[in-house]
Amino acid sequence: MKTEKSCGAIVFTHKNDPIQFLIIQHRKDKGGHWDFPKGHVEKGETEEETALREVLEETGLPVDLINGFREEIRYHPAADILKNVVFFLARASSENVMCSPNEIKTYKWLPYEEALKQFTFDNSRDLLKKANEFLDNRKSS
Repeated sequence: MKTEKSCGAIVFTHKNDPIQFLIIQHRKDKGGHWDFPKGHVEKGETEEETALREVLEETGLPVDLINGFREEIRYHPAADILKNVVFFLARASSENVMCSPNEIKTYKWLPYEEALKQFTFDNSRDLLKKANEFLDNRKSS
């Protein structure tokens, strides 16, 4: 079985209350699903470098990774492929998204509850729940 590895980030901004999360819709030829920015690890890159590069390439946003959050999901995009995707939590200082037209159809900044409803896959909802809990715990400590 072939394995693939990708990295990405759950991007948020906290300029206003509530926190807004960035979700992107992939182009139809990539499924047209709603998810977080992510992409394949290039040779010599760390997971963090891949996540930062992919967010910048897909959204035009420079982001800062938040220490202490790293989640990994696994799924089969095809019967003979196992894909591992590592996600970090990242703060954006701007909401000015510039979608990569080859990969991203559109995007939305949404509060937590609305973002949960927008996702295509349960894996994405589970990641958002973990990220939101992580941010809530940081606020209360």
